[in-house]
Amino acid sequence: MNGYERVLAMIAVGESDCLPLMPITMMFAADILGVPYGDYATDYRVLVDAQLKTAETFGFDYVSCISDPAREAADCGAIIQYFDDQPPAIVEDKALLADKGTLSRLQVPDPLGGGRMEDRVRAAELFRQRVGGELLIEGWIEGPCAEAADLRGINSLMTDFFDDPQFVRDLFEFVLEMELSFAKAQIQAGVDILGIGDAAASLVGPRIYEEFVLPYEKRMVDAIHEMGGRVRLHICGNTNRILSGMGSLGCEIMDLDFMVPLAAAREKMGPTQVLLGNIDPVKCLRNGSSADVTEAIRRCHLEAGNRYIVGAGCEIPQGTPHSNVKALADYARSHRPDPAAAVPIEPSGT
Repeated sequence: MNGYERVLAMIAVGESDCLPLMPITMMFAADILGVPYGDYATDYRVLVDAQLKTAETFGFDYVSCISDPAREAADCGAIIQYFDDQPPAIVEDKALLADKGTLSRLQVPDPLGGGRMEDRVRAAELFRQRVGGELLIEGWIEGPCAEAADLRGINSLMTDFFDDPQFVRDLFEFVLEMELSFAKAQIQAGVDILGIGDAAASLVGPRIYEEFVLPYEKRMVDAIHEMGGRVRLHICGNTNRILSGMGSLGCEIMDLDFMVPLAAAREKMGPTQVLLGNIDPVKCLRNGSSADVTEAIRRCHLEAGNRYIVGAGCEIPQGTPHSNVKALADYARSHRPDPAAAVPIEPSGT
């Protein structure tokens, strides 16, 4: 099997010739190519070259358009700070929606309008030309809570849940429309799966998550499925209290941060959910030994069971020893799912 076939087989039937390998790389990938991260995040051609070289070097089964969470906000008109050696950052104290009244005048940007969203779409197109059908191609959008925080400011959004819940719902509606437009453009450009990053969702409690965030995540996932896409959900941070809700979304891949025991995720999400992760990316992957990495990923695999994809708890950090990333790859390639334990399901995407 090639990487594309391997991941799709795991999603569809829980079987493949070996475990798929899908760790997130951004700054690590830029270093592999030897380019400043500012170039990686702002020029799709550089991003594509870096992802392809990283995938080739370590035998990854996929490539990703992910670089930073500021693309949509930038095209909305938010103030973004750019750097040579780190990801673009939203200027929190000058949030676009510091004045809530701005939302009523805000227009959904065209994902093909020449901005940062289009740069990601062009990356998807170039990936399709170069490795379509060989490696799984991943696009990326922000989830409702994360993008709302980018536009409004994280601290303001957290108080809005209590002080102005209708504004939060109106903001989430805007975000949903924008992200689905962005998702559609990436699917049409050739991505095989959409990553949804909803980091801010880990900062709210279960009640707020279930009342406000979960319904919009569900609408987002369902709409992507209706477009013929697949979904990998990644919520950074400790999501132990919202695992059941996350598991109800129907995502093809659930990518969990290292704070979440995969045994707990398996218990809450059931036997058919594909789990990805989730060793500690700093303490173990960057700062540990190859033997530490092998043992940690072995434990993850044991807890997750058959429907499992090898990866870290979040992005592979800059400065991670290549030998440790190779240990991830060696484990994935030397282990395969047990066909007798597979639980067939119908894939949601096409």
